[in-house]
Formats: sequence, structure tokens, C-alpha cells
Amino acid sequence: MKNTFIIIVILSLLTACGSKTTEEQTVAATVNENTVKLTAVQSKNAGIVTAPLEQKQIASVLKVNGKIEVPPQNVISISVPMGGYLKNTDLLVGMNVRKGQLLAVMEDQQYIQLQQDYLTAKSRISFLENEYLRQKDLNQSKASSDKVYQQSEAEFRGQRVLLSALAEKLKLVGINPERLSENTISRTVNIYSPISGYVSKINSNIGKYVSPTEVMFELINPTDIHLALKVFEKDVDKLFIGQKIMTFTNNRPDKKYISEIIMIGKDLTADRATEVQCHFKNYDKALIPGTYMNAEVEVKNNNAYVLPEDAIVRYEGKQYAFIRKTDSEFEMKEVKIGNTENGFTELLLPEKPNQDFVIKGTYTLLMSLKNKSEE
Repeated sequence: MKNTFIIIVILSLLTACGSKTTEEQTVAATVNENTVKLTAVQSKNAGIVTAPLEQKQIASVLKVNGKIEVPPQNVISISVPMGGYLKNTDLLVGMNVRKGQLLAVMEDQQYIQLQQDYLTAKSRISFLENEYLRQKDLNQSKASSDKVYQQSEAEFRGQRVLLSALAEKLKLVGINPERLSENTISRTVNIYSPISGYVSKINSNIGKYVSPTEVMFELINPTDIHLALKVFEKDVDKLFIGQKIMTFTNNRPDKKYISEIIMIGKDLTADRATEVQCHFKNYDKALIPGTYMNAEVEVKNNNAYVLPEDAIVRYEGKQYAFIRKTDSEFEMKEVKIGNTENGFTELLLPEKPNQDFVIKGTYTLLMSLKNKSEE
């Protein structure tokens, strides 16, 4: 009986020791799962080189978006000052036009009346001028009263004002008064393009009456298109007039356009953003108003902790760096990276900047760690 009790006690102690050993192994495995140990020979063959973090000036990139717009001075609305019926036009939306090109022919009886009034006033002014000069001579010799002389002067000067006003009206509708005679009276007037550009809108059709306040066509001069970017309040102070930016469309992210900031808005919208106007260095006809674009702005440099690009390894969608624990032991740590410039990558919020990091041979350590985990 005594022997049986002794055997039970021994078995209990062995079981307890075995459990403790298993727990210790589990803890050790958990602690060392991201740690690699190399011999001196292995470390030398792998070309392991370590160094502390450096501080360098790294330029950050601000990413914003916006769309192409045309400044108001480059959008031309074509209307008829006196109104009229649209008799003829060959325009189509998107059609290119040149300055001085015939856009439309308008027709209305009021054009005839205006020309008639001008020619009538022009013929009458000669009579009134002669009468004024005659009355002036008579008044100087006291052969006529001052009243008659003043009346003839007023009629002459009034007719001259009327003739000048009618001439300006003719110019307004596109008729040259100097070339107008009783043989050139026309019921139509021509509308010519004031700019070179393209047609963006057509609001009328042949036979339709167009009132003086109605816009028939809209033309756009694309040589001065702008890119309006939306920039939030926290990033506005990073920008300045004349700053160069790289822009690209969603459809062609590989094709970059160099632009320059020409104006920074002074007002904030409800979502705490302002509008930044940019001008393209070279105009591309593929950039049409309304196109959405992305922009990358290189802002002022930040003094950051950096590692060489080769020190950062990518594994399963994350970035890692190896920290030297001892001369033969290295631990893999996940890191958050920022911008990369001139071969150096910024580390965001490093835990211990004074630690030594592996800057060469990181992928060898990664492969050793993966092989270890598969064993």
C-alpha cells in the first residue's frame, strides 16, 4: 500500500513538471515568433548592416482634387441687341470657330426701319445745317430775331445728336453706317464671332424669334482654362502663389500636366474648404471644362526620422523593419511609413528613435523568419 502511494506521488510530480515545461515552451514560442537569431557566419554571409535612425528633410505630398473651369472673361454669350428672327446658322455644339467667322444671319423689319431712320436723318441734317448758317448771318446783321436763330441752331444740333445715336445703333447690330446708302438697305444683319474658340451651347434654332435678352450661342476661349482645386482649411497654409503642382485625370493617371497656383481663395465653405485656382503651363485640347482632375502638391519639407528604402520590407500588405536586439538577434516590427524621397523613407511615430535598425539584408532576415515559422 505504501509503495502504491509513493508511485502516485511520483507520477503527479512528473505530470506537473511536464505541464510547466509545455507552458514555458508556449510562452517562448510566442515571445520569439518575430525574432531571428543568426550565427556570426550567417550574419556575415547575409550582409547584415545596422544603423540608427537618421533625421532628414523629407518633402510631403498633398493630394487634392478639383475640376477644370473657364474664367468668366473667356465665356462669351452671343445675343442680338435688337432681337430678330434667326434666318441661318451652321453651328453645332463643340464646333471650333475663329475670330470674325460668320455665326448667324438675323432678319427683322426693325433693321430696315433703323436704316431708313438713319438715312432720313442724314439727308435732313444738310438742310438744317444750311438753315442754321443762314440764320446766323442774318442775326449778325440784325435781319432776323434771336429767337429764330436760336431755334434753327437747336434743330441743327438736335439732328446731329440724332444722327450720331442712329449711327451707334447701326454699329450695335453690325451695320457700318459709313457704307450705308439707299441702295444697300438690307433686312438682315450678320453676327460674327468675337473670339477664337469653340461652341459650348446653342439655345436657338432657325426661324425662332430671339429677344434682346436671350442668349443664342455660348462660345468658350479655351486658351486660358483654369483648374479649380478644393483644399481644406488645415492645408491652405502649405500653399503659395506660383507653386508648381502635378495634375492628372482619372482616365489617364499616367499623363501628368504641370500647373501653377495663381490664386488662393479667401473664403471657406461650410465644409471648411477653399478654392485654389491653377493655370496649366501647356494647354491640351483634351482638357475640356468640367473634367475632374487630381493634383499632387509638394509642400514644405518636414524634419523626419528616415530609413533607407531597402530597410523596409513588405509582407502580407504591411511594412516591417528589423531592430537589432543583440549582435546575433533581430526582431521584426511593423512600421508606419510616410513619404519617400531620394532613397529614404519617412517613419511615422517611431517608438525608440535611438534603436539600431537593419538597413541591409532585411529580405534575408524575412526569409529566415518565414522558414522558421514553417518548421
